[in-house]
Amino acid sequence: MTVQTLPFYTIIKINKSSSVPVFQQLANGVEQLIITGTIKPGYRLPSGREMARIMKLNRSTVVAAYGELNARGWIDIALRKGVRVVEQLPALQARQLNRQAAGIEKKRIQTGFYQKLAAALPGEPQAKPFFKLLVDDGYPDARIAPLNTLISRYKFLLNKPSKLTSIINERPAGAAALRQELSSFLSKTRGMQVTPDHILTTRGAQGAIYMAAQMIVKPGSKVIVGSLSYAMANKVFEHLGAKLIKVGVDEQGIDVDAIESICKISPPDLLYIIPHHHHPTTVTLSAERRVRLLNIIETYQLPLIEDDYDYDFHYENNPVLPLASTNPQGLILYIGSVSKTLALTVRSGYLVADPGFVMQAGKLKALMEIRGDLLMEEAIAYLFQTGDMQRHIARSVKLYKERRDIFCELLTHDLPHMLHFRKPAGGMAVWSEFLAGFPLPRIAAQLAKDHIYMSDGSNYNQGDPSVNGVRLGFASMNESEMKSLVHALRKAGGL
Repeated sequence: MTVQTLPFYTIIKINKSSSVPVFQQLANGVEQLIITGTIKPGYRLPSGREMARIMKLNRSTVVAAYGELNARGWIDIALRKGVRVVEQLPALQARQLNRQAAGIEKKRIQTGFYQKLAAALPGEPQAKPFFKLLVDDGYPDARIAPLNTLISRYKFLLNKPSKLTSIINERPAGAAALRQELSSFLSKTRGMQVTPDHILTTRGAQGAIYMAAQMIVKPGSKVIVGSLSYAMANKVFEHLGAKLIKVGVDEQGIDVDAIESICKISPPDLLYIIPHHHHPTTVTLSAERRVRLLNIIETYQLPLIEDDYDYDFHYENNPVLPLASTNPQGLILYIGSVSKTLALTVRSGYLVADPGFVMQAGKLKALMEIRGDLLMEEAIAYLFQTGDMQRHIARSVKLYKERRDIFCELLTHDLPHMLHFRKPAGGMAVWSEFLAGFPLPRIAAQLAKDHIYMSDGSNYNQGDPSVNGVRLGFASMNESEMKSLVHALRKAGGL
């Protein structure tokens, strides 16, 4: 079997008229590839016979070159194991390699994004230790999702030539089948009288937020958000040049009086809210405030992004219909998520708006991805068509309610002196405010020693060190995992 390798013939120049022997030219060429990092430590070079074929040289010449590289300490030659670059490069040459790497670092492209936003987003950890338990932000349990059915349908569509041909003619708004199923589902469950033309599919709810904001926000725009709000939405608005106006959020939801006061002085360009299970605090906007907010939207012609990422997961009673079910004068842009229903790895969300807005947003979407993963969208549509999605939601609501009750009981019984919380009426997480004697960075660091990941709270407090809170996702944990977390929290807190 032929193994793919570097095109040595084109990257190592051999001059047979040179006074330098050919074997030394080959050795020098390989050495430079190692020094510049093109060839990494441990890289397996072609055999002598294969390299001779690639370079159009005699095998004896290649054997001599490999012998020279071995003598210089660059490669190891072992019977049956082949020719490999040494794992520990010679010290002198390693220093040269480091200097060259530093030179490359200086030439890094300094983009506007890098300068303006990269420092404000969560960084990559320096090390990625093994975690036996991940305490998430409030995600579904992929272990109970009908993913086998989804994958089987995807494979079926992949092997259907007519389907592969038909996707070329799909609109940028997304797969027609999924938009049809979503319009029917939203009508039955949310009272939203929409057609497929009202729907734009995206890669998750975050993609829908970005698309909606991109259509409205420009440098200098004013956007109202909650004082504690979904951080990644805030970053989108800021990246587009908006100024954030933050208003309070209490147990009844966002402060509608404050929104009206702002509008009377100078109406903003956009309002962003999460009416069901607000992120991060999980509170739900009261019915009275919903009515008033709808009046404000209509009076001041205020565009609204309604982020309803986990509407289906309500446990105490039937949720209030979305604001978008009335949608005065088409001012409300509704965001939904399929990922939060199935699994985070299934990236699927949607934006609901007037058909004209969706058509224009589709043109913007096409600049980023011409079609998207239409086969996956068709497979998701199949789950709706067969009722598998609806049955999965019903089972999930029952299971997550049970898990919420168990988790809240554990927190109440075992950690009352460590944190305070309010039992959420819906959603997949508990907003937990740790007492002053239990700073989250220290607690998170202690948990990491027990191979448990939990946020240190920095992605929730939005720069306010007095906020010592974190979302503890319960939906993705079974009872055993919950007990392990609570035990580890007691240990981390010295209880």
